[in-house]
Amino acid sequence: MKITQIRNATIVLEYGGKTFLIDPYLAPKGAYPPVVNTANPVNNPTAELPVAVEDIVTADAVIVTHLHPDHFDAEAIRAIPKDANMIVQSDEDAEVIRKHGFHSVQAIERIGHIGEVRLSRTRGQHGTGEIGKLMGNVSGVVFEHPEEKTLYIAGDTIWCSEVEDAIRIHRPDVIIVNGGSAQFLHGDPITMGKDDIYRTHEAAPQSVIIVSHMESVNHCFLSRQELKSFIEEKDLTGHVTVPDDGESMVL
Repeated sequence: MKITQIRNATIVLEYGGKTFLIDPYLAPKGAYPPVVNTANPVNNPTAELPVAVEDIVTADAVIVTHLHPDHFDAEAIRAIPKDANMIVQSDEDAEVIRKHGFHSVQAIERIGHIGEVRLSRTRGQHGTGEIGKLMGNVSGVVFEHPEEKTLYIAGDTIWCSEVEDAIRIHRPDVIIVNGGSAQFLHGDPITMGKDDIYRTHEAAPQSVIIVSHMESVNHCFLSRQELKSFIEEKDLTGHVTVPDDGESMVL
């Protein structure tokens, strides 16, 4: 597999002879207002897109793990061809995307396969308590192919029983987690922080963990440098990697 970290949770995945675009967040830097009720009121995205939009929107399938705008934004709606094969977490999300003019939209559990690539939906928790409820349903995806390592993209979730179950059931060789420790003025983080990533490693010591969703949205406060220092402190170099935007990894 080849994984290219684009920006935020946006990834281009080449896997099993197919190309997948994951969670497209494609607007130029500063195009949107800040996420409200946060301590860092700067416009989003907070980083430039490292490649041209036209270079990433053609794929065998586009997977949208949930409909928050930093995973499927107005520029993605404009730029992705309306006949693209769109895969979403639920029939409800599919109906929303169809209203934007997309013709081929299906919930992941109704598809099962793209070519010889098997897709499985996983669950997560996008925060705790009332904030977690307000953030709504989120999903991850497991990719399997006879000639590839098993890949688990956890999506926007903290460490929780759903992530633990996904690791136990699928035994992934590679895990992509969304870090950044995104947080509002009140409540706990809604994406993984350092301790969540460490617990993911403890549950899957055999897996390579890739940390995405870094330094691109105004309420993400865990920096790449801080996380890399933590990785060194915990002697996780070689187990956990934090790619830069535009960086590719072949596994």
